[in-house]
Amino acid sequence: MAYALREWNDVDGEPSTFDRLFLDQYERIAAIAFRILGDRDEAEDVAQDVFYSYYRQHQPDAPYAAAWLARAAAHTALNVIRGRQRRSRREETVHGEHAAIHDGPADPEQSALEAERRSEVREALARIGEKQAAVLALRYSGLSYAEVAAALGVTIGQVGTMLRRAEAALRKELIHETH
Repeated sequence: MAYALREWNDVDGEPSTFDRLFLDQYERIAAIAFRILGDRDEAEDVAQDVFYSYYRQHQPDAPYAAAWLARAAAHTALNVIRGRQRRSRREETVHGEHAAIHDGPADPEQSALEAERRSEVREALARIGEKQAAVLALRYSGLSYAEVAAALGVTIGQVGTMLRRAEAALRKELIHETH
């Protein structure tokens, strides 16, 4: 059931439940997407898409809201990467790397090496299983084991094992890519 007819503000002018959810979770959701994509604009687009999808399909005060949003951010961002790769193959062009924003002057050679490595990791993430990529993205975005477990719908005890297996799969992909 869609809830697209909800008002953005309550009758008394206070922020609605959805507004509060958005304000509480937006930075976290955008950070998850940024960790995967490496592009702030794309990460914000993903965050907005995720919140819009949530708004249309779920109650804002649902107990699973934060977990759903985190999982959707990881999956949506990974889909953006996969879409990039498909588009790149179709167009037969080299996948362009989005330069990272640095606070101060950086060594151009080091910056280029770092950008290349980030690109390799993103491509490898797109090749491993979706759940493995999601567990890595969520954990390395700063979520605790409990938050990762809630987002993926698993127990906290499973997160460590999933994380180790995902890291091994990512390492294997990265090694395979360099050979």
